[in-house]
Amino acid sequence: MKILIVGASGTIGSHLCRTFEKDHEVVKVSRKNSTVTADLTDSTSLEAMFAHVGSFDALICAAGGGHMGPFSQTTEEDFYKGIKSKMMGQINLVLYGQKFINPRGSFTLTTGILSEDPIRNGSNLTTINAAVNGFVLAAAGELSGKGIRINAVSPGLLQDSAETLGEYFPGHTPVAAGKVMDAYRKSVLGMASGQIIKVY
Repeated sequence: MKILIVGASGTIGSHLCRTFEKDHEVVKVSRKNSTVTADLTDSTSLEAMFAHVGSFDALICAAGGGHMGPFSQTTEEDFYKGIKSKMMGQINLVLYGQKFINPRGSFTLTTGILSEDPIRNGSNLTTINAAVNGFVLAAAGELSGKGIRINAVSPGLLQDSAETLGEYFPGHTPVAAGKVMDAYRKSVLGMASGQIIKVY
């Protein structure tokens, strides 16, 4: 199976590469320092990536960011940072990628616990995670006619990130990377579609 991992150099992306490259052909994609480069915020870059990579069997996105800051000081432009990156970036991967994905292929996007368990200063991330979850639910029906599956993995705070990000998630119990990888394996190798696979 040929699997594109977008965000391959990140925390989750690095685990994904190690998980899937044992048994599959993995194409690593990130903004820089990767086999293939692409910018989630630039649709032209994504089109070029797909044209370069060609057909594939599965795409996993573990990339995209958003604004963190007090809501009282958050601007419209701050919101657009997350909308352009983690929201539209992931949606565009599916919009453009559907032309290249093989029959019975799958898309796996990444959201997170903030979609339903907000934290202080995280209104932008809660909004875009919830939006991507909604997109997955709707797109699953549209893609099913082509035999294509789509899911989102929604992890909590990873143990790997707890030391640097834990202060933003008071009272949250960090989750092991292995459990999160199982969720991605379920999405890519299983038969589910239109699911938000929660790991928290």
